[in-house]
Amino acid sequence: MAIRGVGITFKSLIIIVLTAIIGASSAMVINNPFPFFSSEESKAIVREVAPLDTLDLPWPNQDHINPQDDQTGVSLPLPENIQYEIIYDAETGQYQMVQTVGGLFNYRNPTLMTLDEYMDYQLQENVSEYWDEIQDEEDAASRSLIPALSVGGEGFKNFFGSNEIEIRPQGSAELTFGVNISKTENPRIPERQRRISTFDFDQRIQLNVVGKIGTKMELATNYNTEATFDFENQMNLGYEGEEDEILKNIEAGNVSLPLPGTLITGSQSLFGLKLETQFGRMFNTTVFSQQKGERKEIQVEGGAQTQLFEIQGDNYDANRHYFLSNWFRDQYDVALQSLPVVNSGVNITRIEVWVVNQQANTQNVRNLVAFSDMGEHMDYFSPDVLDNPAAPDWFSGSLEQTSGNPSNLNNIMHGDYGCVDFNTINAELSAQQLAQGLHYERVGNARMLSPSEYTYNTRLGFISLRQALNNAEVLAVSYEYTLQGETYKIGTLSQDGCAAPDALGVKLLKSSVTNVHAPLWDLMMKNVYNIGAFGVESENFRLDVWYNNPSTGVDQNYIARTGLDDKLLIQVLSMDQIDVNQMPFSDGIFDYVDNAATSGGLIHSQNGRIYFPTVEPFGDHLEQYISDHVPDADLAANITNSIVYSELYDSTKTAAQQIPSKNRFKIRGQFQSSSGSEISLNALNVPQGSVSVTSGGVKLVENIDYTVDYNLGRVRIINEGILQSGAPINISLESNSLFNIQTKTMIGSRFDYKFS
Repeated sequence: MAIRGVGITFKSLIIIVLTAIIGASSAMVINNPFPFFSSEESKAIVREVAPLDTLDLPWPNQDHINPQDDQTGVSLPLPENIQYEIIYDAETGQYQMVQTVGGLFNYRNPTLMTLDEYMDYQLQENVSEYWDEIQDEEDAASRSLIPALSVGGEGFKNFFGSNEIEIRPQGSAELTFGVNISKTENPRIPERQRRISTFDFDQRIQLNVVGKIGTKMELATNYNTEATFDFENQMNLGYEGEEDEILKNIEAGNVSLPLPGTLITGSQSLFGLKLETQFGRMFNTTVFSQQKGERKEIQVEGGAQTQLFEIQGDNYDANRHYFLSNWFRDQYDVALQSLPVVNSGVNITRIEVWVVNQQANTQNVRNLVAFSDMGEHMDYFSPDVLDNPAAPDWFSGSLEQTSGNPSNLNNIMHGDYGCVDFNTINAELSAQQLAQGLHYERVGNARMLSPSEYTYNTRLGFISLRQALNNAEVLAVSYEYTLQGETYKIGTLSQDGCAAPDALGVKLLKSSVTNVHAPLWDLMMKNVYNIGAFGVESENFRLDVWYNNPSTGVDQNYIARTGLDDKLLIQVLSMDQIDVNQMPFSDGIFDYVDNAATSGGLIHSQNGRIYFPTVEPFGDHLEQYISDHVPDADLAANITNSIVYSELYDSTKTAAQQIPSKNRFKIRGQFQSSSGSEISLNALNVPQGSVSVTSGGVKLVENIDYTVDYNLGRVRIINEGILQSGAPINISLESNSLFNIQTKTMIGSRFDYKFS
């Protein structure tokens, strides 16, 4: 009995589902659709659900109505995969209402309508939609605090565009009432005066009102009793005319008059009346107002401004400075220990720098094959080359040797001029198990940089590019140097006689693949920082290195650990080795030794770059200093693990920035420069759009040549060409800081005529 009861219940469920399916179809042929029943049972089920006209459904089943129109009551929206559309059949002249599932087959049989039936249906739909819109408007008006008002009269409608007045207030108002009762037990005070009761009252209002009179006039008010400055409370009443009207715009309250010219400047902080009219091609703007502010002009020229700078220790100048070889990298720390004299016997006499030609230049372009191990010692071989017994013994010579092109390289750089066959080089190097992007780069139509696009240090052997490279760009060089009276050459110079179409064999400094484990990664200098200034002066220049103490969270210019707390960080990092008289004594002040990018030092004043005298100041150098000055080996290891920021040099910049426990070093100071990238306006809350910047009489474009921080009052020049040109920069701005005690009347009119 229990099993038969379950079977009946299951059949009943099938009957209900089938009823819904057959109810959506006009005809259906069933040939035993239920294989788990017998044929007789299947026919019995069909006979039970066949008489559809006798079903009494609780909700109407209307085929021809758009199912998306009526979602009220218990009717739920249809799934998104059911589409509804109306198709016109040109042959029969009828309209078909089709509902499909996924656009593949009909969800239910199409409903046919004649033209008259379709027109009646469309009329009913439009009427229903119209009443829905009216109801929505009434519901929105009823939810408003102040319902919309209607003013009769054609004159009111003609002038304002409609007869409705709408006011929408937003904000909050808070009133605080209180009583303060104090009693003083002092026998010297009369009894009645010992007890004092005072009434305390406070209010806080933050109100934003938007009102509309018709369609042409709008009122906007912003009022806050806790505003820091009074000029933050704004009020504006505006009237906007139609396109064909003479009266185009009327504004009252807080208005602005921006002018495109530089001879006569406008203003953003005005309170009064502004009128805009049009007479054909003649446009007029007239203003009657009070200027609530102070107009200021700032000219930056000749180092007139003293600015502060702060640089995070991980924010080195990436992809711009490169050593010419690892030998120069090893000699860098030793050469700068004797400042102001650079201890180096090398003098680079000629150099050519090549990059990928992304500017489609046709001059000074050549095919290149750049080798990463050229001119290097065996110690700098790529690891997989050393591990491969079949790899050629190419570059067994160090920098001091007379040949930068040992035996096997001579077989590839054929001829008397060191040329390379550009078409067959890939096959030759692949046969010797060398990989492109790691051991060499093959670059077609590479562009040779002009001398204005880079500088190079003749004594220390590194180059500094004007423009930083992208991660996928290739950088290669060929150069000639003298050492101990002998002349040597690394790579092939374009003037050596190697003619096209042969390629030049050059030294690879940066490949198109970023690999922190390859020797090329060490050639990028990670000890150069940009303070954001050009033409830095030595006078009043200050620089200190700070460390954020993890136990207190306070920045200190020393490290409060045993063996490190007796010296300033600039002394630990070898940035204070001489005094103001160039004598070898530390005086606690940064050693201002200029021309670091060309001859050697700690700063390059022309472009505002700081060069640390060590390759890895927060890495190997700091680790070696701890090892030399902390006698306890275990304590030294503990300090090294917690302080030394070696990840900054053996991983990418992005990966190193993800270690906040080590990223605690900062570089702070001040400078005077002829054209700093960041200029202080000496004003706060500058009105939006009131800053105008010109250079050499040319008006600069905001967010292209410069950016403005209106809250803090700072202008940052982002076009380095303007800074490097040395042209004076003029900044015109308005300051609202003193507008409450300094008010001026401004009356003016401007006419513009458009000839076409």
